[in-house]
Amino acid sequence: MRDLFLLAPDLVFLNHGSFGACPREVLAKQQRWQLEMERNPVEFLGRRSAELLHQARTALAGEVGANPEHLVFVPNATTGVNVVTRSFALAPGDEVLSTDLEYGACDAAWQQACAARGAHYRRVEIPLPFERERFVERLMAAVTPRTRLIYASHISSTTALTLPVAELCRAARERGIPTLIDGAHAPGQIALDLDAIGADFYVGNCHKWLCAPKGSGFLHARPDHHAQLDAPVISWGYAEGTGGHAGFDAYLGRTLFERRMQWQGTRDLSAWLAVPAAIDFQRRHGWPAVRERCHALAREALQALTRRHGLAPVAADGDWAQMVAIPVPQQDPEALRRRLYDESGIEVPVTTHAGRTFVRISVQGYTERWEIARLLDAPALR
Repeated sequence: MRDLFLLAPDLVFLNHGSFGACPREVLAKQQRWQLEMERNPVEFLGRRSAELLHQARTALAGEVGANPEHLVFVPNATTGVNVVTRSFALAPGDEVLSTDLEYGACDAAWQQACAARGAHYRRVEIPLPFERERFVERLMAAVTPRTRLIYASHISSTTALTLPVAELCRAARERGIPTLIDGAHAPGQIALDLDAIGADFYVGNCHKWLCAPKGSGFLHARPDHHAQLDAPVISWGYAEGTGGHAGFDAYLGRTLFERRMQWQGTRDLSAWLAVPAAIDFQRRHGWPAVRERCHALAREALQALTRRHGLAPVAADGDWAQMVAIPVPQQDPEALRRRLYDESGIEVPVTTHAGRTFVRISVQGYTERWEIARLLDAPALR
């Protein structure tokens, strides 16, 4: 499968989790959309785009278990989180409850939003090794009368843990507390059913594990929240009229959610329109079996390195998918990352959490056994 991607042949690429990697055929589909747009930009953007985006959203909704009217495309999951942070009503003294496992950029978004309104962003410590059965209990025990929203990852970035978000959303709903789930790493890496998860807001990336082009993500929201969500840029979807321009409905969309979020002026829609091609690519290549093979390869690396260094895994086998954080002796993480790349040609992130150092490997369908072998033979990990 490696030949189906554009990765350099001598590169050991174990960092799919950061920006993904897109198959050749999906990139070709994106480029065809770009060329088609340039044949008549006015027709493409001004008269066709709403229907094209609806078709792409329908394909994505079928993949993630959602109603296409309840999701919109955004450039990435962080943008989706920012839409919620800027739109969600918070008053002085209110609280957003989260964990210490969250992605730094989204932590920053919540910290800024809370500070601007006199609210508090509180993170609950989740000890390692990870205890799945106690995760929801720990978070709900931290709820106070001022808790207005719970924010948590579906798959954590630094530690690569798959968190029990359906159980969390159910417990929060019983207490009348809305939830925002950051699924940046979930689509394509694990099977998804957003309706079953039941989050009030869910954001995800298509350009990571779903292998769509860069800049394709989505925001899913329950319909009772649509009216409160504001786009990062105010544009024609907010206008009462069309300012004398005929045909605007062709690209503004039908619903309030679509109208506000979809049209942001002239921008390249091709990454979003290529999402169905990425979904088709994975279906044709039997992705459930690919995921299993990838998990098995990642497990081999985890077992070998933890035995070598006498360190225990931080989670059970079922608590991670194709991406796993492998503990290594505590050291300068940037120095280790540089050595792995400079000495062994391995592109892999080195992460830290709670004073511990991890080599976080991502194993994707294109990963071959020789790449895992090179990681295990790397002098920096001896």
